[in-house]
Amino acid sequence: MRIYKDHLILSGSRIKEALLQFNELAPDAILFVVDNEDKLIGALTDGDVRRGLLKGFAIESCIDEIIQDNPRYITKGENNLEKIIEYREGDFRIVPVVDENHTIVNVINFRKIRSYLPIDAVIMAGGRGQRLQPFTNTIPKPLLKVGDKAIMEHNLDRLALFGIDDFWVSVKYLGEQIENHFGQGIEKNIKIEYVWENEPLGTIGAVSQIKNFEHDYILVTNSDLLTNIDYEQFFLEFINQDADLAVLTIPYQVNIPYAVLETNNGEVKSFKEKPTYTYYSNGGIYLMKKEMLRYIPQDTFFNATDLMEELIRNKFKVISFPFSGYWLDVGKHEDFEKAQIDIKNIKM
Repeated sequence: MRIYKDHLILSGSRIKEALLQFNELAPDAILFVVDNEDKLIGALTDGDVRRGLLKGFAIESCIDEIIQDNPRYITKGENNLEKIIEYREGDFRIVPVVDENHTIVNVINFRKIRSYLPIDAVIMAGGRGQRLQPFTNTIPKPLLKVGDKAIMEHNLDRLALFGIDDFWVSVKYLGEQIENHFGQGIEKNIKIEYVWENEPLGTIGAVSQIKNFEHDYILVTNSDLLTNIDYEQFFLEFINQDADLAVLTIPYQVNIPYAVLETNNGEVKSFKEKPTYTYYSNGGIYLMKKEMLRYIPQDTFFNATDLMEELIRNKFKVISFPFSGYWLDVGKHEDFEKAQIDIKNIKM
């Protein structure tokens, strides 16, 4: 049972039962009235109860007499971020999420999350982590602790902070430990499913095995990244540019200690004194339309860069999302040591 169930109350319940649930929910005291199949019927707040009691209803009265019968809600999978932002910036702090049958499948709380993005997230966690041996001889790299929790947990929690609640984790080396650690995601109010690689399939090949994505947009990320990226801004840029795939890119500056000459057939046209050039490196996080997945071959070693090249070759729009915030690929011992220091000073 997910945490959101605490906000549900069955139609026909008594006001007294609602008051008991309000007491448990404390500052998040709002209930969503459902039928036996969890279909949304209405909403109930402590204010509704107070008004009902003032009208003469008793605590043994049925809640159906005092509910709001036209509550606001979000439909799972809909691409309507404007509505999300409107709810978040308005007075609608807690909102139910319903499926196509109007059944509640989640309840989002903007006191605890920043957005609700219509995205499935795939976390690639199957690598052996050889550069971090001997730490990874008995523990998979995604479970190595940075601060008080595993590297991958920082990653997963950051995604969940933006309302992403459908996760897929690709595992291979010591994957049982990862599966045992995170389970099905119930404690985090998310859903996690696992994809097992029988053979190494590269940085994105395992995604081809997933056939039941919930959304039209897929985010693929390495499991060993630490970053404070704003995933809502990433998604908005992707949508605004009508991209087919976006890749997070990290600026990398090269300082030339000498003057650089620009020449044409040996003739000097201009020069720059000790210039600095900025290049953008692959940051290991990709956002794409679901239909792009058809370009990932089945059961084949295939990297994300292979997919980008294939999409560019086929004239799809691949964009860069330059990122200047905190980003660290925890791949080597010096990176792991740096992460232990950084985590004390950055807000994830």
